[in-house]
Amino acid sequence: MKPTVFRSILGMHCPRCREGRMFPTTTFSFQRPFDMDARCSKCGQSYHPEPGFYYGAMFLSYILSGFFSIGVAAFLHWVVDLSLLASFSILIAILAFLFVWVFRISRSLWLHMNVRYAPMRKNQPS
Repeated sequence: MKPTVFRSILGMHCPRCREGRMFPTTTFSFQRPFDMDARCSKCGQSYHPEPGFYYGAMFLSYILSGFFSIGVAAFLHWVVDLSLLASFSILIAILAFLFVWVFRISRSLWLHMNVRYAPMRKNQPS
């Protein structure tokens, strides 16, 4: 069964084969949170194609964090009816906890936007 691109992005798998993991640790282990494998263990795809490649991922991270922040702050302030101070305090706590996940998902999304899916054939050497 062919893995979907959505599952591959969220699972932080290689965009070319959608099998190898991009990061050596799980997201919420907080051990070596910013370490990224150099290549895919399954197909050999480079996760660092060129210097400065992940600058675009910073913009994605900014966009994801911004829309998430607007949504959470608005929900907490207008729906739950918390004060602005309480809403933003909760938002900051949530963002502090999700910081590593946003960093990694932005890199995964950026790499998937720039590398085409090309599954390996059974008789093809890895």
